[in-house]
Amino acid sequence: MALPRPWRSPRPDGPHPATVADIAELNEVFSDAFTERYRRDGLVGVRVPFLNPAIWRYAIADAAGGALLWRDENEGVAAFNVAHASGTEGWMGPLAVRPDLQGSGVGKDVVGSAIEWLRRAQCTTIGLETMPRTMDNIGFYSSLGFTPGKLTVTVTVDGAPAARAPILLGKLGAAAQEDAVLECRALTQAILPGHDYSREIRLTEELGLGLTLLLREDDRLTGFALCHTIPLVEGRPLEEVRVLKVVLEEEKAMPFAIAALADVARRYHARRIALRAQTEYGAAYRALVEAGGRVRWTDLRMTLDGAAERRAERGVVWSNWEV
Repeated sequence: MALPRPWRSPRPDGPHPATVADIAELNEVFSDAFTERYRRDGLVGVRVPFLNPAIWRYAIADAAGGALLWRDENEGVAAFNVAHASGTEGWMGPLAVRPDLQGSGVGKDVVGSAIEWLRRAQCTTIGLETMPRTMDNIGFYSSLGFTPGKLTVTVTVDGAPAARAPILLGKLGAAAQEDAVLECRALTQAILPGHDYSREIRLTEELGLGLTLLLREDDRLTGFALCHTIPLVEGRPLEEVRVLKVVLEEEKAMPFAIAALADVARRYHARRIALRAQTEYGAAYRALVEAGGRVRWTDLRMTLDGAAERRAERGVVWSNWEV
């Protein structure tokens, strides 16, 4: 006698472009999926909060067409992946599949579609970050061709006054701002050819999400740091200034950059700065620790086979693969 087959909901349809109109549903899937992930890791009772809608607006705008979602038979959001191309540097995140659809093959579609989008964008690096303790995630991404690399360590440094006031992009006149953005692009290209953070810098200013700290010596740009000064989580007060990108001409300049960023935190009434340090830049990471930095979190960086991340031969390029 034939046994009845278990009922499965139809495979979600996609990818479709994600827009700001989808933010509420994206937040629901994000929270549910990561809450379930923590539950499987033994952290029962942890509820992952919604992201600040302003962060979603930034992520979707920054993706520039790479924000993708899948819909179920009722037109609800079933999964999503936000892929970003910063010049030739491509990465994906956040991404999530609704808990009731995990293990059904949807995750492969979600990651595979983002890979194809990043390839069409001519990215030579394609990566993502995941929690290093989560064996299921590492195994899943490995099965799709990703290889584990080094850790990204989130380090915080308390706010404190610096010897001199920081130079902020947003405080310049319109023409000087555009010149500075082009300088930031040229500096990044000189240190790590192909990488370009000018879109992120402009969006941060346009959306009022934060600032870009400019580091100069004798009126010559020697580094910059792109920061967000709004809370990451919806409904929470600002506790820390989050540093998304750091580019320095010389690694030995990191202590000066840290001091300037700590002063920015103080001026924005935040308790601390949070930097996501890629640990292949050992001297820069040690400078954080020596400045009194506290390790808060770790993420495992993974890159697609044939699309590995390149380290700058000189200086520092820290690029956050989260929003």
